Amino acid sequence: MACGDRCPPVGGAGVRLGLLGGFALSAGGAPVAVSAGAERLLAFVALCCNGNVPRGLVAGTLWPDAAERCALASLRSALSRLPAAGRAALEIGPAELRLADGVGVDLRDARSLARRILAPGPAPGRDGFGLAAVEDLSADLLPGWYEDWTLLEADTWRRLRVHALEALAGAFVGTGRFPEAVAAAGAAVRADPLRESSQACLIRAHLAEGNPGDALQDVERYEHRLRTELGLPAPSRLWRLVAESG
Repeated sequence: MACGDRCPPVGGAGVRLGLLGGFALSAGGAPVAVSAGAERLLAFVALCCNGNVPRGLVAGTLWPDAAERCALASLRSALSRLPAAGRAALEIGPAELRLADGVGVDLRDARSLARRILAPGPAPGRDGFGLAAVEDLSADLLPGWYEDWTLLEADTWRRLRVHALEALAGAFVGTGRFPEAVAAAGAAVRADPLRESSQACLIRAHLAEGNPGDALQDVERYEHRLRTELGLPAPSRLWRLVAESG
């Protein structure tokens, strides 16, 4: 007799972990509720998805203030409390954990997208990328999580996606796709508001679209932010971009 939605997935098939924009677990397209501890366990293993993760490393990272024996006990308890979809997402060995084959991870997909955009070859604006790609590169990794292991991964992801968004913006300008260029450059600016190259991409996109007023406003906003946070003026080259467009 079929057991319907109560059956755990076979292996990791149909299980998906979302790490971008916040944690999410789903099975067969349906969201699955998990505890905060389970979220961190699944997220940590997912971020180490290229190989086995020793139990001691998982326990020591997630329970850093506990003695090793207590941390390992906490890990065993967390594993025992995982819902069926959470257990299906992992291959649980006596000494190691790993992400099960077939589990989807949005960060892994987004990283692959960013690397395709940055790969040498034809401009990405000519290869079918569009606003969907911008959206896929626009979310932060686990926002609101402040453990060291999440912050390091979040910073690495931010740098990769900003480079990809800047590349997309430049390619879109080159092919006359100005709304997409503004969207891509704007997403890069939101990801790293103090980054000069992202601001330059956005200014060039506005100017290419024929909107010098928007470009000027962006330089003024950037200068205000730089003066407020760092005590610095906007770089002269950004002002020259606007001045030379007139």
